[in-house]
Amino acid sequence: MSESGSDSYSSFRSSLKRNAIEQGLFFEEVASKKRAGVMFQGQSAGALLETLRSGLNSTSYTAPDKATLRKAAHSLAELCKQDEFIDEVVAEGAIEVVVPLLNAGGAGVRDQQLDEGLGTSGTSMQEELDKELCFILGLLAVKPEYQTRIAQSGALTGLVRLLKEHKLTTITKPQPGSGGVARRAADAITNLAHENVEIKNMVREQDGIPPLVGLLEAMDVKVQRAACGALRTLAFKNEQNKNVIVEQGALPTLIQLLRSEDSGVHYEAVGVIGNLVHSSSHVKMRVLEEGALQPVINLLNSDCPDSQRESALLLGQFATADPDTKAKIVQRGAVPALVRMLAMPDVSLKEMAAFALGRLAQNQDNQAGIVQLGGLPPLLELLESKHYNLQHNAAFALYGLAENEDNIPDLIREGALQRLEDCKEKLQVQASKDCVQKTINRLEQKLRPDNTAAPNLAAAKRALQSMVFLLRSNTKQVQQRAAMSLARLAPDEQLKSIFIDKRGIEVLLDMLMDPNVSHRSHREAASALLQLTKKLDAHLPVVDQLPQQPGRAERSVYLGSEYVNNPTLADITFNVEGRKFYAHRIALLASSEAFRAMFSGGYREKDADSVDIPNIAWSVFEAMMRFVYTGQLDVTPDIAFELLQASDQYLLEGLKRLCENAIAQSLTVESVMSTFEYSEQFSAPQLGRRCLLFVLEMYDEVFKLYDNAKDRPFYFDCLRRMVPCLKDSLYCGAGPIWDNSATGAAVGPSSGGGATPPPAAPPGAAEPGLRTAWMARNVPR
Repeated sequence: MSESGSDSYSSFRSSLKRNAIEQGLFFEEVASKKRAGVMFQGQSAGALLETLRSGLNSTSYTAPDKATLRKAAHSLAELCKQDEFIDEVVAEGAIEVVVPLLNAGGAGVRDQQLDEGLGTSGTSMQEELDKELCFILGLLAVKPEYQTRIAQSGALTGLVRLLKEHKLTTITKPQPGSGGVARRAADAITNLAHENVEIKNMVREQDGIPPLVGLLEAMDVKVQRAACGALRTLAFKNEQNKNVIVEQGALPTLIQLLRSEDSGVHYEAVGVIGNLVHSSSHVKMRVLEEGALQPVINLLNSDCPDSQRESALLLGQFATADPDTKAKIVQRGAVPALVRMLAMPDVSLKEMAAFALGRLAQNQDNQAGIVQLGGLPPLLELLESKHYNLQHNAAFALYGLAENEDNIPDLIREGALQRLEDCKEKLQVQASKDCVQKTINRLEQKLRPDNTAAPNLAAAKRALQSMVFLLRSNTKQVQQRAAMSLARLAPDEQLKSIFIDKRGIEVLLDMLMDPNVSHRSHREAASALLQLTKKLDAHLPVVDQLPQQPGRAERSVYLGSEYVNNPTLADITFNVEGRKFYAHRIALLASSEAFRAMFSGGYREKDADSVDIPNIAWSVFEAMMRFVYTGQLDVTPDIAFELLQASDQYLLEGLKRLCENAIAQSLTVESVMSTFEYSEQFSAPQLGRRCLLFVLEMYDEVFKLYDNAKDRPFYFDCLRRMVPCLKDSLYCGAGPIWDNSATGAAVGPSSGGGATPPPAAPPGAAEPGLRTAWMARNVPR
């Protein structure tokens, strides 16, 4: 709206020039901008002004004299159409000549003799001269620095007089420059008062508003249009002017002009009304009482994009009047037109349509109606626009739509939650980001209300059921969107039922492992799985991290660290890398099934005094024994993988958990896939699970490493093999293995310096199943 946020008014300021071109007038091209002086048809600005100045020296002159003055004024106007000449024209004294000459043409000195040579039937030569003088002032006023100077020179006196002298029944002949002197006077006032509060007040004080209101009734549409343009400017952010315009009875006529067949008239008329109601609730109610609502709604279907834009903006303002008006706007057919506007190429149309829908969406019934009439998809598209006004208006509208529980299935079906999350940090304005976050919070509240009153709980149950029902959709994309949204929004106590009992997690896992879906879909599935797993972990029992063996806790014997490799009471030695390691059978028997079988079964080690350990380094074996004797161990990165292998070989599950945890804390983007392969090799499903969780959290970075034709099959194959680790832990209800509060473990990128899987298994390393390999080498006697 003019001076109220859109760019329409800035284009209107140059309408004088455009109209002149449309009416067949022409610009005289300057041969060279470097020549001395401003020239038009061989005459300089100074010479033209001198001719006009001669008219000030006489109060009586003949028609030929007036024709000369008119011709000079016309030539000067042609020069002023070119912005680069205005400064020089003003410097030559144009304002000091044109304003007095305009004021000198009062009714007492008007010569009604017609200029037959110009064919101005019914138009006096004085009017032709006045029209050119008004045109010059309007062009000079395009530059803000000259507005006050022109007004203080007394120009408003002559301009207002010309408005009052116009006969409403006059229709100017459709010829180049037609529209009459009243039109040019109104245009000049428009340009003078543009963004100039002082001049707006001067127009009111000099009684310029009543004749402008009277010109709304003119028979000439060009005069109507010009009068609307002037009132539009005078009403903007000026309460006193608004009140005078309304008191002068402008509203009934303005509302009728909304139905004008002339697009320029109804565009300016809706602009006047818009500026009248802007920040003025009493005027807004008065306009509605006068019956403006339906004509404004009708303009949404106009062939004039400018009128469509202004009417959408005005409806957005009407919507704030009261709840009843919101409902009436929708009932009278505004929404379908506004939704169509959202898909138009014109950015300003989209912006104003989204603005209006955002205000209408603060009514619960309207919210459902807007969605059912197709408003949701284009609003989501606008949220991803590059224009911050579009982003914000769309965000506000979506916030309103999310209030109605009946819209929840549609929001989920369209992927609204994922798109809100995706664009939240990309929005340009903080207010838009806040609005999007509030929309996400509102969706959460629909399923998890803070107020646990019975009606709220019943509504939440209905909303949840509608989302769960979407998992049954025949469309895979709808299933996926529902599953991702439920992982984010569903109450924690319902997650097991939805994702475990009803196998909702299968939808997310299939989405993650499908190489044919987009990278964005993979990322969204990864995010949803990560959220879901963390929530489920938080509500499942935590397994004790102490290295007790399942079912063997009562047999555990910890002799203490002082007996590690201590010959005192030792009854067995191990030969490791050519060195003797002293041990005690009682501690070994209680530590694992492997040692129990070794020393109490039918194997040769049962009665041996020493056992060879050919495939484990001394440092690794010593660390393993320290765990056997103490039940505790600080697993260092340099031996973590070899120690994992040893714990697998000797069935030390407690030590294996510590190794898995230590390795998991040191995961990196580069090492995660090879670490997973080691977890498979050494039967470490919890490490495999942690590898998958790391991939989910660092999805983009990990995927980037394998995003090529050669490595992509390996990547998806690893994902496929990782999935059972996650599913088994969830379906079995085992929950997380590590208590982060005790170990400081966290799924996330390593800060560096952690364990990295060796490029290949160390010499003598076990193949899968190596934990029983010693049995194959040591046959029972």
